[in-house]
Amino acid sequence: MIDTSALQGKTAAYYTLGCKLNFSETSTFGQMLQQMGVRTVPKGESADICLINTCSVTEVADHKCRQAIHRMVRQNPGAFVVVTGCYAQLEAETVADIEGVDLVLGSNEKARLIQYLSEEFCKKASSAEPEANRMRFKVQKTKDINSFAPSCSRGNRTRYFLKVQDGCSYFCTYCTIPYARGFSRNPSVHSLVEQAEQVAREGGKEIVLTGVNIGDFGESTGERFFDLVKALDQVEGISRYRISSLEPDLLDDELIEYCARSRAFMPHFHIPLQSGSDHVLKLMHRRYDKALFAHKIRLIKEKMPHAFIGVDVMVGMRGETPECFEECYDFLNGLDITQLHVFPYSERPGTAALKIPYIVSDHDKKVRSKRLLELSDQKTHGFYEQFIGKEAEVLFEKAPRGKVMHGFTKNYIRVELPALEARQEYDNQLMNVRLLDFNHDKTALCVELNRQNI
Repeated sequence: MIDTSALQGKTAAYYTLGCKLNFSETSTFGQMLQQMGVRTVPKGESADICLINTCSVTEVADHKCRQAIHRMVRQNPGAFVVVTGCYAQLEAETVADIEGVDLVLGSNEKARLIQYLSEEFCKKASSAEPEANRMRFKVQKTKDINSFAPSCSRGNRTRYFLKVQDGCSYFCTYCTIPYARGFSRNPSVHSLVEQAEQVAREGGKEIVLTGVNIGDFGESTGERFFDLVKALDQVEGISRYRISSLEPDLLDDELIEYCARSRAFMPHFHIPLQSGSDHVLKLMHRRYDKALFAHKIRLIKEKMPHAFIGVDVMVGMRGETPECFEECYDFLNGLDITQLHVFPYSERPGTAALKIPYIVSDHDKKVRSKRLLELSDQKTHGFYEQFIGKEAEVLFEKAPRGKVMHGFTKNYIRVELPALEARQEYDNQLMNVRLLDFNHDKTALCVELNRQNI
């Protein structure tokens, strides 16, 4: 049994980069420390413990991770600094060498975090030697990428994030995720239903299903993602589920049809495309072509005409000639989708893509990204405009005092309630609103509450 008494009253600061799965895991770390008597540090104060959860999807992400680590060390002098996540796994030695970092740790090794923190603060409490003269220990520990660490929490958010899967067995030529998170694995449907039931008991109304490749659910248990969806849909008290990201080849037609008639699964999909060129898709070793992707979009819109569809697309992959990019642009332009998540291809050490001879310049990557982002804005604004003047149900999320309150409709339209109308008791409440015009930066629709809500 680890003596955690030295952690009582300590403060912690958290910083997360990357995907929703990382946010879920950070929240779980925070929840665990809170149970040990550690509270989240108030804004503007220095923390005793810092935890940075990193991402390594691109070279830019790596750079942001290093910046975040240096910033947290600088802003929290003397803190015990823990770095976890994909960048920490892939570049453990680099991270361990950063001045101020005390522990490089995998997200599946929560018990070790408590052990090291307890040892550190017990030593501080018992040592009369000045902090500046003590040699701080540094531990390098890479991530456990074989087991599954459950995670279902909301942190300081309103919506819960339920980790249903981890790892990936696909080995796309540009990606290092299998090396950072291991092969695909998952818990049982039964255990996830139990976690959802606990969320309902805590008053949660919306759960986002997260993972690395959640459509691959079942590798560990012989079940299917569709089995999970049907089981979660029966959990009483949960009003909404969202599927964070689902590969097009794993998005079964029967799953789309079920979501269209389900009780709680929202008309909201996020589907990675990566390229709208069949030639580039083959270079990436993706497991579908344009025709299959277009079929999935058409079926979603046929069954759920008002569905929000987000799409990931990569620009500047090795082998993406100007002709391939134009093919991609035209394909995306012709799809009935809502939003594009655009990111440039980044060279990742050890990946098969480095063997592809045609290299896209940084200038061309920026030009292509700009064009796709402009296309995304057009599609998103066009989608939002359809609903101006209509009524919708919104789940509101808590906002800082004096700030606008935001929330999302069933089909993921972001809305804002003016600060003067916002009230703390609206947090985590499903409320009927009328959708008005765009806000000042056109990222959300302003709303007014229906009188029956008040």
